[in-house]
Amino acid sequence: MKSGEGCRIIIVDDEQLIRQGIKHYVEWEQEGFKIVGEASNGQEALELIELTKPHIVLTDIVMPIMDGEELTRIVKSKYPHIEIIILSSFGEFEYVRSTFQSGAVDYILKPKLDADTLLNVLKTAASRIPSLQAANGDTNVAINIGHMIEKFVSGYDTQYDEKLMSETFNYEYFCLVAADTRLLKDKDAINKDLIILRFEELFDTQLKKIKIQEFTTEENVSVFLVNGQEDELIEMQGVAAELLELDSKLSVLICDTFENFSKIGIKYNDVIKKMLQYRFYFPETKIIVEEDLAKEGPKITSFNLDKFTNDFKHERFDSAFDYLEEHVRELSAAFTTDIFEYKAFFGNIIFNISILLSNLEYDVKNLENEKFSFFNAIDEAKTAASVVEQLHRFVEKAKEIILSRKNQTGHSNLQQILDYIEENYAEPLSLTGVANHFHFNPSYLSSYFATHNKEGFNEYLNRIRIEEATKLLMNSSIPISEISGHVGYSDHSYFCKVFKKQRGLSPSQYRRNQKLNK
Repeated sequence: MKSGEGCRIIIVDDEQLIRQGIKHYVEWEQEGFKIVGEASNGQEALELIELTKPHIVLTDIVMPIMDGEELTRIVKSKYPHIEIIILSSFGEFEYVRSTFQSGAVDYILKPKLDADTLLNVLKTAASRIPSLQAANGDTNVAINIGHMIEKFVSGYDTQYDEKLMSETFNYEYFCLVAADTRLLKDKDAINKDLIILRFEELFDTQLKKIKIQEFTTEENVSVFLVNGQEDELIEMQGVAAELLELDSKLSVLICDTFENFSKIGIKYNDVIKKMLQYRFYFPETKIIVEEDLAKEGPKITSFNLDKFTNDFKHERFDSAFDYLEEHVRELSAAFTTDIFEYKAFFGNIIFNISILLSNLEYDVKNLENEKFSFFNAIDEAKTAASVVEQLHRFVEKAKEIILSRKNQTGHSNLQQILDYIEENYAEPLSLTGVANHFHFNPSYLSSYFATHNKEGFNEYLNRIRIEEATKLLMNSSIPISEISGHVGYSDHSYFCKVFKKQRGLSPSQYRRNQKLNK
């Protein structure tokens, strides 16, 4: 049985703004109340009452399908212990009087509705409910226990009242069970409350010798500290399986049993939080137990941004996108990756693709305008698959831009020339030699190259060669005198001259600086 559960209330009004306003008027749980559901008419309210078993119904008078007058009559007939409070406008006195004849306890005029008035009326109604008065003695205990739980899960090594603990929790073993409703859509908000209530009912009916204490540390995740006999706690998965019948988007997280109350912080931070991360990657998993976290995920190789960028710069887009797709599959299978880092990777890739296409003078105006919507969607994504979907949508748009440019006259011919230079930069290439290879007149090739590329032939060839020389200086011990030959320069002094012009340092100074910076 859960201690200090508070007074349960449902709100019935056909105006959503009224319902939302009431829900946010007051810090309900601090005042000893809990909004367990809302309905837009009396018919919906009757179904909700059967599920939530409220102490108080706060209802409007004028509503479609079934109004507040009929609702009051039916509720007081079937559930005489439930208190009814009426919301009315100035001109509805006759309706209000009829609800009082049926058993309503009080009414509030909507134009005068404020937090203080609402609380006073609710507290008066709650004082008439015997079951709530009997539970008042448990409330302070629940508050103290809740405070200690909050301290431990926040990382504090706090002292606690051993006597209070032994009086509250009668059994040796503890367990944390979490109901993860993060994947439920906003329109299912009512169901989230029902799920928590159903959880408590299952504990009460199926596991007799236990005590539970609910606490919440993040939105849409309710965690229960369960105290009971070890053999009963082991049956927790059976309870979880019944709870999952309520909604296909729900998941239940169960940690191993532990004996010391003070370990609740460790179990929450080292187990439950990791389970929540696990579900981000594997949302189809309905019951997650501590054993799942011991599974060894695939080893992830670092993303080679230089390779990806180089493929892009030379417009080897198929190669770049295939490599990206392969890394994304690998990354999305590793639940140990921090969710923030995971999302940051995708945001960075989208940013880099936009910049690279812009540098290649593709028309990325629309893509630039849209990229922030992709950033927002990734930030709000609740699963890894949703993040990947956003990347795929962005890449498809990028491919459309690339394809439109490729269809332009002259671009495909230029790309063949650029690819040829890149593949043969180490050979003694010349404008005349390349022109002959492609059956062009050398002067025409020079003019064609300058028209369709932002760099001239020799400038482009030198850049490709120096980029390769830079990699060799950084990643190999090949003597500098030999590197010039490796990248296509027969004259070493000319190589040094070109290198210094592009990098601002001589090859030897560049290599020395790289070693010092490592």
